[in-house]
Amino acid sequence: MRLSRRAALVSAAALAMAPRARAAEEKKFTVLLDWFVNPDHAPLFCAKYIGAFEQAGLDVTLIAPTDPDIPPRLVAAGQADVALSYQTQLYLLCDQGLPLRRTGTLINQPLNTLMATQKSDIHAIADLKGRKIGYSVAGVEDVLIGTMLGTAGLTLADVTLINVNFNIVTALLSGEVDAVIGGYRNFEENELKAQGANPVVFLPEDYGVPPSDELIMMSNAKALNDPRLPAFLTAVQAGGDALRADPHGMWQKFIEEETSLNDTLNHTAWFQTVPYFAKNPFHLDMQRYTTYRDFMFAKGLIKTKGDVSAYAVQIAT
Repeated sequence: MRLSRRAALVSAAALAMAPRARAAEEKKFTVLLDWFVNPDHAPLFCAKYIGAFEQAGLDVTLIAPTDPDIPPRLVAAGQADVALSYQTQLYLLCDQGLPLRRTGTLINQPLNTLMATQKSDIHAIADLKGRKIGYSVAGVEDVLIGTMLGTAGLTLADVTLINVNFNIVTALLSGEVDAVIGGYRNFEENELKAQGANPVVFLPEDYGVPPSDELIMMSNAKALNDPRLPAFLTAVQAGGDALRADPHGMWQKFIEEETSLNDTLNHTAWFQTVPYFAKNPFHLDMQRYTTYRDFMFAKGLIKTKGDVSAYAVQIAT
């Protein structure tokens, strides 16, 4: 059957537009944050402010989840391109069989702490004996606490663990618990200081817990060759460079967009966190990932001790 001239023109137009539509679709790149927007995400927002995503040919959407457990699972299901999460969670998720890999690093040092206040008269790990310790993440933080207690010859049987959800500062200030784990050294520690609580801070890496990357980028294991991924990481690296070059200017752009975060606590966290960001988000510290894998396995948090490549890869630039 012959096409009419009008039909032929419509078909030709559709064919001409198809590559454009596909190109536009290929540029879209969805990033799920680990939690609500905060200074820990600064290089991502700085990349947007300086136009690095656009220069990389990407239309990046940054989405804050309502539940921090959801982002990696959505990436595993192919419903987003990258999820921010934590190195500790990476092993747990992969051990569950989720097709995830660490493909980039945002913060390449630990931020987690175990904190008490001076009024609790806790000045050493040994002082935790007989005390109540608040935690948020069952199955992980209790292992961290147990490891830290072990350096003082104590066990979990020597303390009382209380799940305070994510209300660690409130629980500590109210006296519900004597100490808490899960507070960040660039946020909750400052929050306690601002309220005159004089926090006593214990760093897990000083008490038997291997250091880890606090905030990483996870991708679907089937998308490791996606050309958008190195373009995205290159843009994030440019965002980090811009942040280090002009933290004050980037802060002003951040609070113009995130007006609700224009307060002393976030201002302090913004500048304190600048040196914590990975200068090269591509780089994979194989020794660190091997050591932490062995720690997770030894503590019974993961059932199998797979090759590091089953958890993390370094994307080629």
